Amino acid sequence: MEKLFTKTTALTDKPFHYCPGCTHGIIHRLVAESIEELGLKDKAIGLAPVGCAVFANEYFNVDMQTTSHGRSPAIATGIKRALPDRIVFTYQGDGDLASIGCGEVNHAAVRGEKITTIFINNAIYGMTGGQAAPTTLLGQKTTTTPYGKDGDANGYPMKVCEMLAAHEGAYYLERVALWDTAHIIKAKKAIKKAFQYQAEGKGYCLIEVLGTCPTNWGCSPLEAFEWQKENMLPMYPLGVFKDKGGEE
Repeated sequence: MEKLFTKTTALTDKPFHYCPGCTHGIIHRLVAESIEELGLKDKAIGLAPVGCAVFANEYFNVDMQTTSHGRSPAIATGIKRALPDRIVFTYQGDGDLASIGCGEVNHAAVRGEKITTIFINNAIYGMTGGQAAPTTLLGQKTTTTPYGKDGDANGYPMKVCEMLAAHEGAYYLERVALWDTAHIIKAKKAIKKAFQYQAEGKGYCLIEVLGTCPTNWGCSPLEAFEWQKENMLPMYPLGVFKDKGGEE
């Protein structure tokens, strides 16, 4: 019988701990497949965040390090500068990156560090109980904004790709989604491109993936994708925000 699909060897066999409908599992697979298909598995070093993906070191079958909350870009910078031949990536959520790690990710982009960031934006803090994140939408109800997020009181949604695009050191920035096969294919293409750019010695690359959190959104996995399309997409449009390779 012809084998049509083989699981990537860049993932371990340990079952994911994520909630039903969470998109971290899909993103893990896309990252792992991209690394393996580019022949970078033996060179890859990943940095796991504090957040829902804190156990990512148990799932990626590459060298991994768990970092302090929000500090992955700073630690990745040190690793990449000490081992410039390695492929270094950070895997971060919107609390880890956009809140406590906002300074680190901005300065990594300002300096043009030759690392890759996979940023998962699900508009909420997943691991700690569903509090509002910097990416939470206006009017969105969370445990810390029970009446809906108010811009004046709580701040406005942070647009990470748009923010980093202003920095000269940012080389490639794209926002993708996962709600159907076509978008998953596009997401993988973007992730793979970011790793390819790093392999070529280019500057800072970040792929923002719109994720879902059915548990904290209070809906089913299918409803979560519909909610995302209806509510997140107007605030976080998909597309390429910077690609110096495409401009050359």
